[in-house]
Amino acid sequence: MNLITFTDKGLFCSQGDFYIDPWKPVEKAIITHGHSDHAYYGHQYYLCHHYTKPILQLRLGDNNYQTVEWGETVTMNGVKISLHPAGHIIGSSQIRVEYNGEVWVVSGDYKTEDDGLSGKFEPVKCNTFITESTFGLPIYKWEPQQEIFENIINWISRNKENGKTSVLLAYSLGKAQRVLQHIQETTQDIYAHGAIYNTQQTLISAGWKLPEVIRVTPETPKELLKRTVVIAPPGADGTSWMKKFSPYSVGVCSGWMQVRGNARRRNVDAGFALSDHADWKGLLESIKATEAERVFVTHGFQSAFSRYLNEEGIAMAAEVKTEYGNEDEEAPPILPKGEGNGEDRNEEQNDL
Repeated sequence: MNLITFTDKGLFCSQGDFYIDPWKPVEKAIITHGHSDHAYYGHQYYLCHHYTKPILQLRLGDNNYQTVEWGETVTMNGVKISLHPAGHIIGSSQIRVEYNGEVWVVSGDYKTEDDGLSGKFEPVKCNTFITESTFGLPIYKWEPQQEIFENIINWISRNKENGKTSVLLAYSLGKAQRVLQHIQETTQDIYAHGAIYNTQQTLISAGWKLPEVIRVTPETPKELLKRTVVIAPPGADGTSWMKKFSPYSVGVCSGWMQVRGNARRRNVDAGFALSDHADWKGLLESIKATEAERVFVTHGFQSAFSRYLNEEGIAMAAEVKTEYGNEDEEAPPILPKGEGNGEDRNEEQNDL
């Protein structure tokens, strides 16, 4: 039974008459998480985890939102739907769909190392599993996150000793919150680009106990920024916005920094292989834990990854094309439109 089909609008459950993370306007949309390639404007009805609602309100405005807790069941036309932790970012969920004993799970984006904010990834047993493959090659093997954060803190300390401001590039939703949690003791004040400030304030207003940041504005005195820490989205790199921090050192937090030479090619001073996605081992272990007989592989290295799954005995593994994963931290940065005017959409192209 094809409980979910792949259409030009998104993942569609015809029996339930709903879509999962559709990229074109539909009547009923179930949203895995708030990143821009999974949460689009224009749907008549949105179902998401209650942590995700304030994020969608920030990015999409007021809409008809219904929220549920993880594990809570909603029924649409006889189809049972429940959300389960994906561990990707705050509120990120896998979508479990069941009808007549057939179970499919749409994972969205996920990571398997618990970051203390996003909810611990929960393998869900199913007949068919739809997985991402953003880092679906054996070269991607993450170091324990605590080691990565220690490296970041040491880098900040060296910059201070050398009289430099530390500018960390991290995606505003997900990566930035993780980094801020770990570096808040390194400096009295942490400054932030408007996109990150807006996201941080939205989450704090929703009840999350997160570090406060100071928004960088054109009026921010340059002397206040010396030898401090600034968090900015990847899209800010190379723009005139950065000039205020000179002399500064730039560090990129991205899974792509696992590949030697990527920091040099991006012309930054340091690269930290910190990702909100599962690495090669995490992908394989997660798929095995679902006990799925059939696996569909979406965005990332889907061709190579699905071929490997076939070789490992999952004969029903296949790649599918979607609109997910269209963010690329290696893309040339888009010039910001100005504080509070389009920044969030500019930097949403960087979600890894």
